[in-house]
Amino acid sequence: MRRRGVTVLLGALLTALLSVGVLSVPIPYVVLGPGPTVNTLGAEDGKEIIQVTGRPTSTSAGQLRLTTVGVQPTVRLRSALAGWFSRDEAVVPRELVYPPGESQQEIEKRNVEDFQNSQTSAETAALRKLGYPIEVLVKGVTAGGPSVGVLRPGDVLTSVDGQQVTSAAKLTELIRAKPAGSALKIGYVRDGVTATAAVTSREQDGRPRIGIEIDQQQPHPFTLKIDLADIGGPSAGLMFALGIVDKLEPADLTGGKIIAGTGTIDDEGRVGPIGGIAQKLVGAKEAGAKVFLVPADNCTEAVRNPQPDLPLLRVASLDDALKALETLRAGGQPTRC
Repeated sequence: MRRRGVTVLLGALLTALLSVGVLSVPIPYVVLGPGPTVNTLGAEDGKEIIQVTGRPTSTSAGQLRLTTVGVQPTVRLRSALAGWFSRDEAVVPRELVYPPGESQQEIEKRNVEDFQNSQTSAETAALRKLGYPIEVLVKGVTAGGPSVGVLRPGDVLTSVDGQQVTSAAKLTELIRAKPAGSALKIGYVRDGVTATAAVTSREQDGRPRIGIEIDQQQPHPFTLKIDLADIGGPSAGLMFALGIVDKLEPADLTGGKIIAGTGTIDDEGRVGPIGGIAQKLVGAKEAGAKVFLVPADNCTEAVRNPQPDLPLLRVASLDDALKALETLRAGGQPTRC
């Protein structure tokens, strides 16, 4: 009887030790949780996040908070089990965040680049909204190409077949809208004189082109800089763009409220989807947000992961976001997810 008791005790101890070992072994998953939120109208380390020189700026009674997702890169079974049972976290396969064949350093570098690009696009979209259009210039003409003798370096391209050129990306889109060999009517400004010219596109690298190198500029009589470190990815674009507009316009976009949101943005002001919407909603709620701006393509997922008393406003563009906030300030009901 005594020997049997010792055997049971040793078996239980061995099972416990094995369980601890299994629970401590890293597994190929990561845990996503709510990350920090940042008020784009505020300051970090004593410096304003959105810095404007050469033009007066306005102040806001509320906040425009970008939201982030925290990633736990090394996960053990114990943490994964806790994450699976948590309402605020998600456990996902590691390759969704860290693709095979890429080092963590490479991924972090790309995230930094995406974050910087999101700032540039936010500035471009906000300045366009404030009345500073993009100018697409001819930087060079390819020797032997279809634009030789027609376009010159320094020409400002304004239209293709009557459709306005609003960005370098838009010019490319308009040229590719018709097959190679199409005669395109190109509008341009040279030395202050408006003119049009016919250019027949040619196929190069499988795509129609008109044989020019282009550059993009957006003249404005002040300097603008976004200064924020330790955040990666492209999803802060919308909130940066709103912060820029709020600073440079007299109206307080927030109406005195804490507004949170997320979404990529391109030079045209279009808002794109992001990852981790459920965790971002949790972070926004913890930060005291009274409303959340959701990219249109993320609405279905956001509705599945609601936070109490946190209305979800559907936005597909910078214009949508501005109209939603204006409606909110007027006491109306913006479009919800």
